[in-house]
Amino acid sequence: MTFVTTKDGTQIFYKDWGPKNAQPLVFHHGWPLNSDDWDAQMLFFVAQGFRVVAHDRRGHGRSTQVSDGHDMDHYAADAAAVVEHLDLRKAVHIGHSTGGGEVARYVAKYGEPQGRVAKAVLISAVPPLMLKTDKNPDGTPIEVFDGFRKALAANRSQFFLDVASGPFYGFNRPGAKVSQGIILNWWRQGMMGGANAHYDGIKAFSETDQTEDLRAIKVPMLILQGDDDQVVPYKDAALLQAKLLKNSTLKVYPGFPHGMCTTDADVINSDLLAFIRS
Repeated sequence: MTFVTTKDGTQIFYKDWGPKNAQPLVFHHGWPLNSDDWDAQMLFFVAQGFRVVAHDRRGHGRSTQVSDGHDMDHYAADAAAVVEHLDLRKAVHIGHSTGGGEVARYVAKYGEPQGRVAKAVLISAVPPLMLKTDKNPDGTPIEVFDGFRKALAANRSQFFLDVASGPFYGFNRPGAKVSQGIILNWWRQGMMGGANAHYDGIKAFSETDQTEDLRAIKVPMLILQGDDDQVVPYKDAALLQAKLLKNSTLKVYPGFPHGMCTTDADVINSDLLAFIRS
């Protein structure tokens, strides 16, 4: 397996498929998953001739289950370590959910200053801020995230099954076409990671204010989100992202769930390809 060691000694697992001289696409996964969540995209884009790269966030998947550093600053720095190790240039960074926060922090702090990023994509992404505050009255109340932490600490395995079989993919909606394979794959990825990384990660994805990250980004950005996202409500995410970013295109899909990269991969892949080639 392939790893890069960060400055604090954490080993980050990564995949690197396709021609090394092709344009790189870098995929950033959501909580509490790992790079396997991008299978439908990586297989599609490597077949299109791109170089596709994805890593497991620290504490997730095959990366080191370290006790600390489970925050957006470390997430972005770890992503930068992978990019610099592979010397990726003119890359397109694509982030889903928490991975979207990682992309925003990476592009603002590392990618653009280093001249390594050409474009970026936020899919069902958490920025600018999920948590309800006085300045963000439409956000999600802290009690919801406290409930996540309580459920995770009490029975992480059951909690992950409940999330995957319910709101993440919209399988709790009337008439939904439920896939047991998708549910079990989500559970499998989650259980590969460390409980403390997942516990601390809830604070990272819910309480990190990334308003300034979005304002700092100048490269073309594509924003994709479903209007039936039960995890990251689009009115407090995608619509605000579009207002804060200097150069963005927004697309909202009627009826699509949070995990639409899996449930509606054909549609998402087609739109990603059009944006990358534009």
